[in-house]
Amino acid sequence: MAELPPRPEQAIDPSDPMARSAQTFPRLSDEMAARVQRYGTEQQVPAGTELFERGQRGVDFLFVLEGRVEVFHRQRDGSRDVVTTHGRHQFSGELDMFNNRQVLMSGWAPVPTRVLRVPRADFRRLVSSEPDIGEIIMRAFILRRVGLIRHFNDGLVLIGPAHSADTLRLQRFLVRNGYPHRLLDTELDPEANGFLECFELSADQLPVVVLADDTLLRNPSSRELADGLGLTETLDPTKVYDVAVIGGGPAGLASAVYAASEGLATIVVESTAPGGQAGTSSKIENYLGFPTGISGQALAGRAQVQAQKFGAQLMVSRAAAAIDCSATPYRVLLDDEQVVTARALVVATGARYRKLSVEDYDRFEGAGVHYAATAMEGQLCGGEEVVVVGGGNSAGQAAVFLSRIADHVHMMVRSGGLAATMSDYLVQRIEQSPKITLYTHSEICKLEGPDRLRQVSWTHRGTGEVTTRLIGNVFVMIGAEPNTDWLQGCVELDDKGFVVTGKTVPGTAPSAYLTSLPGIFAVGDVRSGSVKRVASGVGEGSVVIQAVHQYLAPPAGA
Repeated sequence: MAELPPRPEQAIDPSDPMARSAQTFPRLSDEMAARVQRYGTEQQVPAGTELFERGQRGVDFLFVLEGRVEVFHRQRDGSRDVVTTHGRHQFSGELDMFNNRQVLMSGWAPVPTRVLRVPRADFRRLVSSEPDIGEIIMRAFILRRVGLIRHFNDGLVLIGPAHSADTLRLQRFLVRNGYPHRLLDTELDPEANGFLECFELSADQLPVVVLADDTLLRNPSSRELADGLGLTETLDPTKVYDVAVIGGGPAGLASAVYAASEGLATIVVESTAPGGQAGTSSKIENYLGFPTGISGQALAGRAQVQAQKFGAQLMVSRAAAAIDCSATPYRVLLDDEQVVTARALVVATGARYRKLSVEDYDRFEGAGVHYAATAMEGQLCGGEEVVVVGGGNSAGQAAVFLSRIADHVHMMVRSGGLAATMSDYLVQRIEQSPKITLYTHSEICKLEGPDRLRQVSWTHRGTGEVTTRLIGNVFVMIGAEPNTDWLQGCVELDDKGFVVTGKTVPGTAPSAYLTSLPGIFAVGDVRSGSVKRVASGVGEGSVVIQAVHQYLAPPAGA
């Protein structure tokens, strides 16, 4: 096996979770330890015992009573790279304790050790029944995952040109799903090319993903990558869920949190990653409770963990392809031919940004044309000029974020200004920034480049004047098209394809989110007439569960 280039050294950062040991690797008090012991079984293990191994599913929560447990990342030469050592009254695990995905680390007892084993079901009961302990565990798990992403990322290596559409697609999937990885850019890193020569890989086979067991995935689809990483879970074909939430954006995640926390058997089906369009926002500053703002990815990540904490199951990299609405319970066919069966459905598939009507546009998607402006895309724009197209809040957030990275941001709208479509705080920042130029009554007319985007031209619709600049990245955030193809023929859609709600259905309690079929509800951006805001989506997603309850268990005499 070829050696990977060493990880670049990183300076000690006080915000680094690995430097915040009291929170990342807490030690419970004697009183808390006594309460934890009610949920598990004591086990004495001899020195050298392997307790769990990377790639396993359903690993127990381990609480150390005596001795110690070392958590490690096994390097490619077989040696152990120790991440941390848990001593008395400390515990193992991270965010994968809340789902059935493959764990990312291994653990062993280097000395004779006494542990408390807590199976998954009892672990959920512990977190729910002991809220003070649950809060400590939850915070630790989140910080541990952040630390793994930051430091222990050699388990998966993505190799390819950073500007390639497929490299970006795979990197975006990994980032948005919070999976530790490392990117070797073949355009900049000569050692990456040497690594490829060792495997006799040609440029047309890039990007390549190297898994922890040295398995090579050559330009995999997102589904193939998810399967290779153990992110996907196999459905029980006999199980009937109380509610299936189709879509994992803010509205869908809110529905999952409230449904699962109220005891409903809940599953969420998400085609890409939790967060939807909101998950691609660099910072949301007008969301209640976050005065300094929060990134869409961070908000989605917290909501995902919250839903899983209450027992919701999350299917990632699977999309709804069709629905059998001829009888209840409803059957949703996924794009991998698995079937989700549920007594009630919450449609939260959201909307996607529209595309520009420009020649060769499809050729540059992912290779210079983007629909998200996060830190990942920002890495491609350092010291360069960029274009942001759109006049809504997402476009405004992107322009402000990119102005701190790019040499200059050219922002263009077809209308006469931003005031009618964008929050005032963003309008003021754009007007005051010397690094953002707003072009009104303007639109892109030409995209050029031999392999990826290199040059952009736009025209003023009034004067016909054309401006051409050497620009390699365009961020398109214009309008929205609903993700409702899979619903055709089942529920009523408006003339733009959004789901019509507030319908009167005989024998079903009225609801603002009820579709034309009983037991099928729609929330968030996919709903006709909805307000396209994160907060409104979260509100709709939480409120709709009351209507779901009424449908599943109607009041006596109803």
